[in-house]
Amino acid sequence: MEKDEIHLRRLPAAAPWGPRKSGAEDTGSEFHGVDFLPEDLNEAPEETGMRVNKKYSCLPAEEKGIHIINIRAIEDIGYDQHESTLLNSLSKNPDADCKYGLYFRDGKRKVDYILVYHYKKSSAGKTLTRRVHHNDSSARSTKQDQPLPGKGVQLEMGESEPHVDYHEDDKRFRREEYEGNLVEAGLELERDEDTKIHGIGFVKIHAPWNVLCREAEFLKLKMPTKKMYQINQTHGLLKKINSVIQKITEPIQPKVAEHKPQTVKRLSYPFSREKQHLFDLSDRDSFFDSKTRSTIVYEILKRTTCTKAKYSMGKGEGRKKETTLLNKRRKCGKYGITSLLANGVYSAAYPLHDGDYEGENVEPNDRKLLCEEWASYGVFYKYQPIDLVRKYFGEKIGLYFAWLGVYTQMLIPASIVGIIVFLYGCATVDENIPSMEMCDQRNNITMCPLCDRTCSYWKMSSACATARASHLFDNPATVFFSVFMALWAATFMEHWKRKQMRLNYRWDLTGFEEEEDHPRAEYEAKVLEKSLRKEHKHKETDKEKLTWKDRFPAYLTNFVGIIFMVGLTFAIVFGVIIYRISTAAALAISSTPSGRSSVRVTVTATAVIINLVVIIILDEVYGCIARWLTQIEVPKTDKNFEERLIFKAFLLKFVNAYTPIFYVAFFKGRFVGRPGDYVYIFHSFRMEECAPGGCLMELCIQLSIIMLGKQLIQNNLFEIGIPKMKKFIRYMKLKRRRSLDHEEHMKKKQRYEVDYNLEPFAGLTPEYMEMIIQFGFVTLFVASFPLAPLFALLNNIIEIRLDAKKFVTELRRPVAVRAKDIGIWYNILRGIGKLAVIINAFVISFTSDFIPRLVYLYMYSENGTMHGFVNHTLSSFNVSDFQAGTAPNDPMDLGYEVQICRYKDYREPPWSENKYDISKDFWAVLAARLAFVIVFQNLVMFMSDFVDWIIPDIPKDISQQIHKEKVLMVEVFMREEQGKLQMLETWKDKDKKKGENCNNHSPRLSRSHSGSLSSCHSYPLDV
Repeated sequence: MEKDEIHLRRLPAAAPWGPRKSGAEDTGSEFHGVDFLPEDLNEAPEETGMRVNKKYSCLPAEEKGIHIINIRAIEDIGYDQHESTLLNSLSKNPDADCKYGLYFRDGKRKVDYILVYHYKKSSAGKTLTRRVHHNDSSARSTKQDQPLPGKGVQLEMGESEPHVDYHEDDKRFRREEYEGNLVEAGLELERDEDTKIHGIGFVKIHAPWNVLCREAEFLKLKMPTKKMYQINQTHGLLKKINSVIQKITEPIQPKVAEHKPQTVKRLSYPFSREKQHLFDLSDRDSFFDSKTRSTIVYEILKRTTCTKAKYSMGKGEGRKKETTLLNKRRKCGKYGITSLLANGVYSAAYPLHDGDYEGENVEPNDRKLLCEEWASYGVFYKYQPIDLVRKYFGEKIGLYFAWLGVYTQMLIPASIVGIIVFLYGCATVDENIPSMEMCDQRNNITMCPLCDRTCSYWKMSSACATARASHLFDNPATVFFSVFMALWAATFMEHWKRKQMRLNYRWDLTGFEEEEDHPRAEYEAKVLEKSLRKEHKHKETDKEKLTWKDRFPAYLTNFVGIIFMVGLTFAIVFGVIIYRISTAAALAISSTPSGRSSVRVTVTATAVIINLVVIIILDEVYGCIARWLTQIEVPKTDKNFEERLIFKAFLLKFVNAYTPIFYVAFFKGRFVGRPGDYVYIFHSFRMEECAPGGCLMELCIQLSIIMLGKQLIQNNLFEIGIPKMKKFIRYMKLKRRRSLDHEEHMKKKQRYEVDYNLEPFAGLTPEYMEMIIQFGFVTLFVASFPLAPLFALLNNIIEIRLDAKKFVTELRRPVAVRAKDIGIWYNILRGIGKLAVIINAFVISFTSDFIPRLVYLYMYSENGTMHGFVNHTLSSFNVSDFQAGTAPNDPMDLGYEVQICRYKDYREPPWSENKYDISKDFWAVLAARLAFVIVFQNLVMFMSDFVDWIIPDIPKDISQQIHKEKVLMVEVFMREEQGKLQMLETWKDKDKKKGENCNNHSPRLSRSHSGSLSSCHSYPLDV
């Protein structure tokens, strides 16, 4: 037999792939898939062999009653009909024995991971009943000698060769080698192609105990030891307060064992095979939970490589097995599971869910418990079972939901204060003197036209409603609320750091350090391409890696692409501005008084809706562009890829979401000019002006509609609607198949088939991004919209349960990833918190009328009140100074001739020597605004840093517990060392006594028992 040949033999049902357990009895001769064992086979000359990868080892030669068959690949297995043995034949109700896919067919070994692949199946039937040739003398001609699909169809010598798909053939060879390497790594495999999903094969993977122990030691997994210790409890008044709080909050606690307060904790230590006696191994089946088992298997899958490249199976030159490229790939190119997934060798890889979450007679499992106590809208008022979430999904996802829970809890006090500020504005609106003056028709203030020609003069009292509404958000309480929210953001960050440390202690992550991840498939491919280019130029290719020179075109593309996307956002906002200006001019021509009176409201509302639609569309576009820009950079590891993707996506989405709001807050009405000398766009459109009550009300409308619209449409409807739609499409496809194959679809699906139909997990980036953008709405412009925390709170109550339901019922189970923090998102949150202080300072000083009112009250008011403030902020204009062609077409619209109109600005009157120049009042107000920004920013930043400094990052009780764990661990090892020393002393004493007994023998006796004497001296060596 050639070097790379082995024999595959038909195995009994009780022996799937992997090491055969000693003492296992054969239950029958039925064949269940193809089973492999990591044993070497002896040559069997009387039986016909078949070439496959030598990594696949089979049963020992001593196994009796074995029939060796010709085999090219698993898809082409054929059997002699006289044997009556069919592929994947089933015993009596085998699905129930293996708990419908949760276990191997023996019903004992748990399925820890699933690999899925596509294969080409015979259209004549599900089971291939090909006759097998036993006279094949050449291993190389095996593929040629395989019969076509059909019932007993046999190819005669000399017939034409069937069509071979070389691409599929290459994938099959890679799978063979990779799965053989997995078997060598100690994993046990079992294949299933007899499924309800046509053309889809599943490879079930089980990690035996010795592999789990080995990998747990490599990964330095902290596991609970036998040693238990008491957790420090509070005493005195604090204990009574805690007990009262526990009784009050008992109805809102989830009914899961993991959520109950613990009084004792097991001491944890990195697993070691040499120190197995330290750990509680009484129940080996549950020592490593399903989350840990899948993590271990995934690490092996990433580490195990497949170096086999394309095989050419044609004639002549096409039959060459290896080329220079293949040789080079064998030296440099390694295909782990990520590469194999990227190349389509496997179509999916995932761990299994624990079982069904709904239906009758469903066995209790963690998934069902999570669905009842967490992923249900009926328990929205309860705390999250974070420990159970971590146990099922891993630390990274557990930290996300813990962070979301802390954020939602912290929104409660912010919402309460925001409601109080809003109610204060409602209560004092009738006492606000500036708005009362604007609504007083006796003042008879005539305002200048809002647009050229078509717009006429108007009364200030017509803007009464806007002025009164502005006071709801533009009052002294909003300044206090801005300071409060800045301190709230700092407190939230500190509270989360403390909560994170508590979770790290509870989840045994203290001292955990992330190790460098495996290189990504794309990175390895680029390195391979670079090394091949150098090989072609006869250069050294050892230890190749991508440098900045290799990535320079990608960096340049990133820079140009991001600048272009930001410019596109600005262009769209500019287009909306043009729409607002032109629509306002068009509506002003309306002959109906009601149409003219509602111009501002109509324009604002429609423009904001346009902005919202554009933001939602561009959000999806920018997400795809950010991913593409990150992919062309070819980051080395998944962590680098994720961080770069987050940075780009956040930058683009931040600009997209906040650019319209920044325009209204800081640019609208700033560059208008004055009557007779307005600033024009394209020489025809006048720049927009703020309402007499200021732009803060419009900013509030813009912020509220965009925030609520994004949450309602993008976050909730998309997250609910799209999965439901995909589920409905899958249901319709299955319904169509059922009509074609009723019997097949009456069978209950295996667990891995059900999970394959779920959506793959796409990472936590979209979930975090959604909340980070919301955090920006809550903090950045909170001075203009105090109700933002309330709407965020209501959204998050739904969002938690929505995300939970998605993770439990809609997504495949993600691979558990260990993490001790939320990564780069924490730095983004801190940056937004700092930026919020600056933006709120500018909103209060430049967008609202808070500073002009203070200046008027303390510098210009005659009686110390706000009477006369409105008149003070308005300048006068002589209508005779209008530029030609800009005066109103109907100057008598108000019923009288207008000589002087008013506009909002600080300028000299027309009767002054320097008419229409900026007045001294403008400079006084500007100085006050800048002074307020400096004072507010520094004061609030100092207070935030003070909060950061005064609250320790690590709670005192947690630091004490961590120290206690270290002391206890030292004690455990000291006792172990003392025990070893005592044992050695005991052995030495025994050895000494035996030595004395030997020396006390007579010489004759000693000579006669020389063997005994030598055995005495060799005793320590035996020990």
